[in-house]
Amino acid sequence: MPSMSRRTLLRSVAAGGAAVTVPGLLTACSTGSDDNDVSNAGKDLAPWPAYAAGAGPRPDLAPTDAGVQAGYTSYPSSLATSVPRTPGDGSTVKVLTVTFGTPPKGAAQNQYWRAVEKALGVKIEFTVVPQADYQKKMATVMAGDPDSLPDVINVFGGFTLPREAQFVQRRAEDLTPHLSGAAVKDYPNLAGIPAHAWRDMGRIGGRLYGIPLERPLPGSTLWLNQGLFTEAGMKSGWTSEDFAAVARRATHDKRYALGASVGSLFGNAVHAAAHNAPNAWAVDKNGTFHPHYGDDRYRAAVAFQAQLRKNGSYHPDATSMSQVDLGTLYLNGTVAALQDGFGAYQTRYPDAEGLLTPAPALPYSVDGAPGGIVAARRSFGYTIIKKAGKERVQMLLRLLDHLAAPFGTKEWELVHYGLEGVHFTRGKDGAPRQTKLGEVENVSNLPFRYLAEGPQVLFLPGLPNAVRALHTWQRTVVPVAIRNASFGLKSATETSQGATLKALMDDTVTAVIAGRAPMSEYDEAVRKWRSRGGDRMAGEFAEEYDANT
Repeated sequence: MPSMSRRTLLRSVAAGGAAVTVPGLLTACSTGSDDNDVSNAGKDLAPWPAYAAGAGPRPDLAPTDAGVQAGYTSYPSSLATSVPRTPGDGSTVKVLTVTFGTPPKGAAQNQYWRAVEKALGVKIEFTVVPQADYQKKMATVMAGDPDSLPDVINVFGGFTLPREAQFVQRRAEDLTPHLSGAAVKDYPNLAGIPAHAWRDMGRIGGRLYGIPLERPLPGSTLWLNQGLFTEAGMKSGWTSEDFAAVARRATHDKRYALGASVGSLFGNAVHAAAHNAPNAWAVDKNGTFHPHYGDDRYRAAVAFQAQLRKNGSYHPDATSMSQVDLGTLYLNGTVAALQDGFGAYQTRYPDAEGLLTPAPALPYSVDGAPGGIVAARRSFGYTIIKKAGKERVQMLLRLLDHLAAPFGTKEWELVHYGLEGVHFTRGKDGAPRQTKLGEVENVSNLPFRYLAEGPQVLFLPGLPNAVRALHTWQRTVVPVAIRNASFGLKSATETSQGATLKALMDDTVTAVIAGRAPMSEYDEAVRKWRSRGGDRMAGEFAEEYDANT
């Protein structure tokens, strides 16, 4: 095990109190040599890819260095070409990604699939895994024959996969020689992925094994039916008491102010941020890591949600409803709000046209302290390439470079909208409008964008006012975004036990909010979480933090 500095050791002990001892820390490092190797501590760190912004249209609404996105209120009148020639070699490429859409028709019946294949110059065998089945599928893939691995795999960031880093290090191609530093210039669109996405993806054993899928700074967001919340008395600068009162008034006649889906902990992320609790992990000026579970502000957020539930403001199926069904209830007015990622605006606004006006909620204040919002991991996940010969790896990187084309290019339009006249037509403003076929054959149902994608921008075809509203909201909330300090860092305990420990806390938080368990059970669960690995994670993240700063 790499040597641990006395400063790191003392910080680690401070993070967990008496429960953390030197033997416990040594045990965490003795779970196997490959556990130790995934750490970045004590390693030579590969430089991040050298960023070079891709050519594209000037935004109508300017981005900021702090994280406000570039906004486009109109579609570019002319599109650039970012890939001068077909990148593929005519071979078959097997890929696997998560999906949140409807399973697609096969390639033989799918014009969108065939169009992207033609542009890439390869035959794509696409395994699309619904979110609900992703963990189980990946467990099978990770335990299977290395020779049967797909060529390209989307490692979805929404789940903790047991021993994920070890699997990636053992089975995936080390992309450091191809992408680190100036080497990335051979793949200009990959060079256009901002540094924050690479950092939040992180290294494994000091090396680069993936390509991040860049995402905006705002993460989990409370999406409101603006009309219903306004009628119930919503106001700017609201407090937690105001929020609770508005939620009560918006709940009546089989309509509920708040909806939630299974696994979301009643939309806990939004309320924890409003209470200014850490976003999973906080790090202090001494480099000590503190978990949100042990923070009084997080505990207060859970208690606040329990009161909202007791008041009747949540839909009664909040612990069992799928996110898809919840979206349906949101559109028909049964629920007036739901938690979802910020990026959901791309479908939330078009789906709601003529039904309601969506709006991301501003955080409420608690005891006079302005609330925060969830800062997302700037990498939705990352893409790995199966170990292969140099020429094969370079060809696969060219394919991913094509898919990572920025907004305002022909390549971006094809992946996001398909073929003009087949999957979309152009409105009077030149922006794509989906055809009936495009509503079925598209990037949501066949998610090429989860293999690689250019930097995200704010854009909604034909809805410039919505783009302006979202940009204004970002300018207000980005300064109060609460970041998870562990993003991009590795912890052997987190990769081996994180899923089990998270399940312990998720089940307990859900039970407390639902009224099935008292807060004393929450406190006991936190004690178990710490002793079973939480405190070891704090020490390991502190050591990683030392190595990366």
